Amino acid sequence: MNDLYRENLSRVSRRQLFGKAAGGVGMAALASLLGNGSSAGASPFSTNGGEQGLPDIPHFAPKAKRVVILWQGGGPSHVDLFDPKPVMKELAGKDIPESVRGTTRLSTMSSGYGKWPVLPAIKPFRKYGESGLELSEMLPNVGALADEICVVRSMYTEAVNHAPGVTFFMTGAQTPGRPSMGAWLSYGLGRESDNLPTFVVMTSSDKAKTCGQLFFDYYWGSGFLPSRYQGVRFRNTGDLVPYLANPAGMSAAGRRALLDDMAAMNQAHLAEYGDPEIDTRITQYEMAFRMQTSVPDLVDFSRESPAVMARYGPDVMQQGTFANNCLVARRLLERGVRFVQLMHSGWDQHGNLFSQLEQQCKDTEGPSAALVRDLKERGMLEDTLVIWGGEFGRTPFGQGDPANPQGRDHFGKAYSWWLAGGGVKPGHVHGTTDDFAWNVTADPVHIHDMQATIMHLCGIDHTRLTYRYQGRQYRLTDVHGQVVKGMLA
Repeated sequence: MNDLYRENLSRVSRRQLFGKAAGGVGMAALASLLGNGSSAGASPFSTNGGEQGLPDIPHFAPKAKRVVILWQGGGPSHVDLFDPKPVMKELAGKDIPESVRGTTRLSTMSSGYGKWPVLPAIKPFRKYGESGLELSEMLPNVGALADEICVVRSMYTEAVNHAPGVTFFMTGAQTPGRPSMGAWLSYGLGRESDNLPTFVVMTSSDKAKTCGQLFFDYYWGSGFLPSRYQGVRFRNTGDLVPYLANPAGMSAAGRRALLDDMAAMNQAHLAEYGDPEIDTRITQYEMAFRMQTSVPDLVDFSRESPAVMARYGPDVMQQGTFANNCLVARRLLERGVRFVQLMHSGWDQHGNLFSQLEQQCKDTEGPSAALVRDLKERGMLEDTLVIWGGEFGRTPFGQGDPANPQGRDHFGKAYSWWLAGGGVKPGHVHGTTDDFAWNVTADPVHIHDMQATIMHLCGIDHTRLTYRYQGRQYRLTDVHGQVVKGMLA
């Protein structure tokens, strides 16, 4: 029996399985969308009332039922914001010793430098909260949450450029093609909301448009998973989701009848071919119909109190700003969206560190803190994981003229993130670096370790959520990653 014959036989068998057995798997999916789904065989820890995920997931009781990533694209400077190094102030302008630098891989913009002048933090650090957490004075609102957050000062990555660095965290590989974290969680855990997607993405940029990074679709893509698990991007201008409104002359009843007819045709096609993308099409049409009412309500802020609106800052009513996206994110989480990914660019200060870093903090740290406060006041922070970070940090040496450096280059050997809620240890600093914030000296946290920890907090053993593709089992963390127990409450 040759390989082609085996492949054809397998395809016929799949067609019979999908199309003939018990009315077809697609019919079960459609029935679930219409409110007739069954929870038989679900994990005993399942809490979702929408579409079920895999039957054995969560593997254990989750600490976080939902996740929001506040992605800060470009590389926020850990040296200036999160990791105080008084020695650097004493040695300002002097070269960082070769014994510290070692063979660290740097970007081509600075790898050939002959001088490595120490550039200390551009603004003072201060202690915040009862925990005495040290953060830059440029982060007063986040600092006010010092006793709620966990700062990780020992992150590290192999990536030295933006797109590979973002792709590495989002998908587990530096090259595109793998499913994103939100897609993995949607696939494993299922959907809680019947009227909104499981995984929503929103983007924004700094006002001056100083950061040239692009937001690629594969940052929230489904890779080799069925496309129904990819993130739904809400636009930052015009309609959040295009084509939701009925065309002129079409009533809601007419749209419903049209969708029913299309669903019947797609179902017949699915029964014949067993293509999971047909099932995706059925799902997307139904979700779009329901979003016709859920999306307008989502962005109706008329019932938000003036105090809450003021908390998010002056840009909160301007669509496409980070502040507006943070408020929409809170409302999405309230409505059962499981994974929200906000992507903001503007942290790539190669030559404008002294003018743009503080402005970037003013635009983003207030809304970030407002989101955490809102979740806490609504009793949601305990089971919502908030993640703030970028693809890497910035060099402890100055970039540009060694005598008068104006910026910092990319730096992945050591950098900082912060997290809140969802089972992380509050008022805590995890990991340390050397006197130059160059090398991790205790409790290193690799990208794969952070992924494994996030999955763990969501009730998932990262080694057991896999998908077979091209002859092997894949997972978000590839073959790496350890849960960072020191971060857990």
